[in-house]
Formats: sequence, structure tokens, C-alpha cells
Amino acid sequence: MEFITARYEHVDRMCEITGMAKRQLKDLGLDQWQKGYPSRDVWLDDIRIGCTFLAVEGEEILGIFAFQKDPDPSYAVIDGSWLTDGPYASMHRVCVSDECKGKGVAGKMFAHGFRLAREAGLSSVRIDTHPGNIPMQRALEKAGFVKCGSIVLAEGCEAGDDRIAFERMI
Repeated sequence: MEFITARYEHVDRMCEITGMAKRQLKDLGLDQWQKGYPSRDVWLDDIRIGCTFLAVEGEEILGIFAFQKDPDPSYAVIDGSWLTDGPYASMHRVCVSDECKGKGVAGKMFAHGFRLAREAGLSSVRIDTHPGNIPMQRALEKAGFVKCGSIVLAEGCEAGDDRIAFERMI
């Protein structure tokens, strides 16, 4: 498996994989990603700024994640405490195609995010997920993330929604 920066020609497959993740979350009875996020426009904006990475084997896209080095407004206030004061990276919109679930793709994407953060001289990686998204919470803990508390999303169509916040020191 290798990692490439997403390009415009990848957006259709990225939207397919996002659709798979949205269906899985809905089947779990969760409202996460059910309000139009992430959308094609979000992916196009990510591609424009170059912050989205694809896990690929050959020509096949197995998974997607956004990697951001700017402070996340949603992480400014936490009910709990972060492991570090920063600087940190954040990973968002992590999803894996249905065909690749359970094959370690998410763990490899997290490891790549950790490498990117280390190369950028950042002290940690932060991420959040829905309180009911137990599969993602397990994947985060398996990757070495530590549950730090809860946050409220500050932006977008999910603004005001509660999330569990995690951090992993680099």
C-alpha cells in the first residue's frame, strides 16, 4: 500500500467511498455524516489545497483521509484535556472502502498521518468521532490515540454536534 495526494480525477471514487461510510454510520443508527458532510464540494476544496491523501494499491483507492496542520477551531475548547499544547495536526474524514474493511487500511492511514506530523515537526495528531461510533473508537485506540474528552463541532453543517476527542503524541 502506498499513499498519494488526492487529485481531481479521484473525486468520483472518493465520493463512492464516502457514501459507503455514510451508509455504515446510518446503519449504526448514528447521525454522523448524515447532514451532507463530507460532500463532493468538501473533497474538491481539500484537493485544491492538497490536504487529502489516498491509500492505494495499484490503481485502486482503498481509503481516504484529510490531514491538516492548521489549528482546528473545534479543538479550542475541550471538556477534558489534551495531551499536549501543540503544535498538532488533525486528521479528518477518515474512511475505508467496504471491500477493504478489517484489512488494516485505517491503521496504515493513521501511521501515515503520524509520519506526516513528525516530518512537519508537530508534537501530536488529534482526531474526533461520534460518541456512538464504536468501530472508529476501537480503531483509534488500536492506533495509539488516547481519549482526551469531548468537544463540540464549531463549523459546518454538523456545528453544535458533540464528538469524542482523541490525541496521539508523536
